[in-house]
Amino acid sequence: MEAKVGKFFDSVTNFFSGSDQLPWCDADIIAGCEREAAGADNGSDESKNECLTRFSWALVHSRRTEDVERGIAMLEASIASTTDPLKMREKLYLLAVGHFRRGDYSRSRELVEQCLMIEPEWRQAQSLKKAIEDRITKDGVIGIGIAVSAAGLIAGGIAAALSRKK
Repeated sequence: MEAKVGKFFDSVTNFFSGSDQLPWCDADIIAGCEREAAGADNGSDESKNECLTRFSWALVHSRRTEDVERGIAMLEASIASTTDPLKMREKLYLLAVGHFRRGDYSRSRELVEQCLMIEPEWRQAQSLKKAIEDRITKDGVIGIGIAVSAAGLIAGGIAAALSRKK
């Protein structure tokens, strides 16, 4: 019984805190990936692409909006030249993460669904899709709560005004 109560409170806490299971990346890791990507200019195209993918990963997992935006821009610029389906899947997933971090849940869902078209059983993409759907549901519930509260305040104000007139 205690375990069920604990799970309930954890789910309520997660609902209101907006937590997700995606990892975060700090500035030190981003700086290291950026140095690595800059040094890869002298290497092979494959090495350069791997470094840029790691750098993009770090950027879209950052807590800083500017980093996330930069990661999205890098991925969007590189996606047109990607022909390998697995690399396309990875870039689409990272774009979906970036848009999720930015709060653009509809675009994130479109991108993660494209990932799942390439590989339907990819658990990472399935988890992200669930996080997106949970966030959309949460935002909808909060929006409904705000609308109901506003309607209640208006009705209360009207009722108060009418009771004063009598």
